[in-house]
Amino acid sequence: MSDKTTNSSNSGYDKADNLSQNEEMDDALSNVSNADDSRAGSELPESNDEELEKLRAEIAELKDKHLRMIAEFDNFRRRNAKERIELVQTAGKDIIQSLLVVLDDVDRASKQLETTNDIKVLKEGISLVFNKLRSIMQQKGLKAMDAVNEEFNPDLHEAITEIPAPNAKMKGKVIDMVEAGYYLNDKLIRHAKVVVGK
Repeated sequence: MSDKTTNSSNSGYDKADNLSQNEEMDDALSNVSNADDSRAGSELPESNDEELEKLRAEIAELKDKHLRMIAEFDNFRRRNAKERIELVQTAGKDIIQSLLVVLDDVDRASKQLETTNDIKVLKEGISLVFNKLRSIMQQKGLKAMDAVNEEFNPDLHEAITEIPAPNAKMKGKVIDMVEAGYYLNDKLIRHAKVVVGK
């Protein structure tokens, strides 16, 4: 009985010893692995620190470029909006300045109408004013359309009525022009209102 007790008490000590030895081994292993990690960690950060610094510098540079680009675009947008407003406000300035000389002639002709009864002089004066107006408009790129005797073209002409053609050749052609069509720098700006033969 005492042997059993001794054996059982010895086995209790053995288990306790084994447990404490296992714990010590675990502690030793964890210390070794921690030491390895700390060594590996101390080696890696040097190269990683350089890479991190490069990446941070690149990010900072990209942020700076991005902010500059946004600021430049914002300035461009504001400048463009301002220029557009100015352009709209002064769009007709050039043509108006050109027509001022015609307006001066109109004023002179108006005074002549009040002071003279000579029809020939009045006609000449009015004719000069009209010719000057047409000349200025042509200089600005305005060109009247020749529509009479031309084939009717819905892209250029607006038919206001159809009348019987005087001969077979005039069928489908423009017989008369009620309102002239105009081009501005070769671009159609007004359709001609025409009478078409049928």
